[in-house]
Amino acid sequence: MATATRPGAAGDAGAGTAPRQASLVLLALIVVAAVANLNLTVANVALPDIGRAFDTGQTTLDLIAIGYSLGLAGSVLYLGAVGDRYGRRMMLVLGVLLSVPACLLAAYAPDAGVLLAGRLLGGISAGMAYPTTLALITALWSGPARIRAIALWSGIGGAITALGPMLAGLVLQHFWWGSAFLLTLPLAVVALVLALACVPSHVNETTDTVDHLGGVLSMIFVAALVVTINFAPVPGAGALALGTALAALAAGAGFFLRQHQARSPLYDLHVAGRRIFWVAAVGGIIVFGSLMGAIFVGQQYLQDVLGYSPLRAGVAILPAAVCMVGFAPLSARLTHALGSGFTLLSGYLFCLLSFLTMLLLWKQGSSYWVVGLAFAFLGAGVGLAGTPASHSLTSSVPTRRAGMASGTADLQRDLGGAIMQSILGALLTAGYASVIARSVAGSPNRSKITGSVQSQLEKSFAGAQQVAQRYPQYASKITAAAKSAFLAGDQWAYAAAIIGVLLGAALVFFMFPRHEAEIALLGRYQAEDSQPAAVPARAPRPRAAHRKH
Repeated sequence: MATATRPGAAGDAGAGTAPRQASLVLLALIVVAAVANLNLTVANVALPDIGRAFDTGQTTLDLIAIGYSLGLAGSVLYLGAVGDRYGRRMMLVLGVLLSVPACLLAAYAPDAGVLLAGRLLGGISAGMAYPTTLALITALWSGPARIRAIALWSGIGGAITALGPMLAGLVLQHFWWGSAFLLTLPLAVVALVLALACVPSHVNETTDTVDHLGGVLSMIFVAALVVTINFAPVPGAGALALGTALAALAAGAGFFLRQHQARSPLYDLHVAGRRIFWVAAVGGIIVFGSLMGAIFVGQQYLQDVLGYSPLRAGVAILPAAVCMVGFAPLSARLTHALGSGFTLLSGYLFCLLSFLTMLLLWKQGSSYWVVGLAFAFLGAGVGLAGTPASHSLTSSVPTRRAGMASGTADLQRDLGGAIMQSILGALLTAGYASVIARSVAGSPNRSKITGSVQSQLEKSFAGAQQVAQRYPQYASKITAAAKSAFLAGDQWAYAAAIIGVLLGAALVFFMFPRHEAEIALLGRYQAEDSQPAAVPARAPRPRAAHRKH
């Protein structure tokens, strides 16, 4: 039967266990995860075309870019807990099925609002399926076998995320912008067949009730936080940003209090407070956020500044995908031999080199080797850091809380991606608009530039291109000014990314335990989790006392 386990290849206890037909089970889980991973970045290549089709500003484009991550990040904790309780394979299958109408809605959206709704729905469908994949790896594999499985799941998943722009660029060469959102439909069919045929139905699932109120609060908190970050730097959107910030604070506080009081909390704060868990969670958010942020800004740089076609811009990211897959096995070996902290720091080093390359060498007219080098560094960094970040989470929780660990691992990618894309996108927008405003103020033709034209120029690079088309006699000057403004804005974005990477590296260096201490802590966690739960034994007392009154 598929749920049975066998010893690891070494045949001893230290080699870990894996399910029967482990390769097929892992393949099914990776393909299901690929549906979500591919959807994360396909919109980035289509953003310039979407901007022209709907005449949207940079802020709207930012929201479309992060819409999928926002839906996934907001729902992943809640839906991961639902899967733990009612069946992980059921949630996995339902999520893959829901991804089909979500892709169709986004592809054939008549306006930017419907497109954003389609992206959000797609993210929620991924929230049903994606956390289940890592939860099942946690439940079915153990020991070094689990590390290897996570390394393949993380490395291939990251590579597929990086391949999204290339595949989207390929179809955009021949079809309209919406075709990019149809790419995952054939993959969803394959994922559904493999999931039904290979994935076990019930593995170490909990009988605890689901904290639905906590789930709703978590969704409001994440959504409000990301929207606040997106709109905070937008001129005239201060009231909206303040309102969503207050909503995020209220929902976050309510969620924290609820988890302290709930009999079966959605997010076990005791487990989340374990040093290996929370440091890895924060560290992973920065690493995976760096990947998403770099792809988001990088795609616009390649197309808007260097003039790459969508296909060429997508192909330009290939070094990241190759390095992610290539470094994943090395990451598994380093994690097992030298510890998660050392491997995480190694990944941070390569991420730092990537953003330094972008900051210092990505200019107007830069050659491809500079572009490819930055993406290669980024792929190596994520390939190295992905395994220890996910492994630390799954190893520091009891199996019954696998959904919590996998949900947090997904938040690393999705919340990290949404936050980093929002921050980098907001800085890009602010820097771009600031330089355009100065260019307009210093222009000898200032008196001829109307307020509506200036607003269009400041809105986005696509907006400036539309103005250039309307005024061909000034087209070269408008395009040159827009490119200079973009390059100023992306410098702000890369500098912020460097600061984030340095802060994350400092956190891991000072707070994550060294290898021997990590092994000892994980052993202590396992012993603690294997003890009979104390709370249920004491639970009848207050109920008995209540009956006496």
